[in-house]
Amino acid sequence: MADFLQVLATGIQTTVLITAGAFGVGVVLGLPLALLRRSRNWLLRAPVIAVVEVIRAVPPIVWLFLVYYGLSSDLAQLSTFQAAVGGLGLIAAAYMSEIYRAGIEAVPDGQWEAGRALALPNLSLYRRVVLPQALVVVIPPAATYAIALLKDSAIASVIGAQDITFHAFQETQASLQGLSVFATAGLLYILLSLPIAAVARYADRALVQRMAA
Repeated sequence: MADFLQVLATGIQTTVLITAGAFGVGVVLGLPLALLRRSRNWLLRAPVIAVVEVIRAVPPIVWLFLVYYGLSSDLAQLSTFQAAVGGLGLIAAAYMSEIYRAGIEAVPDGQWEAGRALALPNLSLYRRVVLPQALVVVIPPAATYAIALLKDSAIASVIGAQDITFHAFQETQASLQGLSVFATAGLLYILLSLPIAAVARYADRALVQRMAA
């Protein structure tokens, strides 16, 4: 197993970078999607609902193929890393928008009414009152999704991204010891998920303590 571990470890950096990049895209794009989905204007809300539902309905591997083969051209060839981050980031944005929306809607009505009673503009209301409280609700499911995204990043191997799964497949072809190789790969994914869970627990406790203070 030690030999397999050494080989598969070469894909850790790519796995982590794809996961971090896609999650970053989701975190950034998910919030405006969530806010637009809560809009009272049907013309703004309906397209966002349609986009989010379509993205979530299509399997991740299909999005990777669409991004990698569909967006690439002779003039702008996407690398496997760029396609993986773009495809998985698109999916992450849809899921994070729903996580954000759930967090925002969990804020008690009294908090909204208090902010409006103080004549706070919408931007200040969200920034000072709503979002800090929503974060307490958002962090646990966001961390859970980040771990799921780490596992989903293995799909990037099908377009040639040299992550853990890619190297596991290559090593299996060479050694014909698929069970041992992929068991080692599974162990690596578990080990990589532990820091995400630890950081999420720490951030959750810190936010709860800050809100209580």
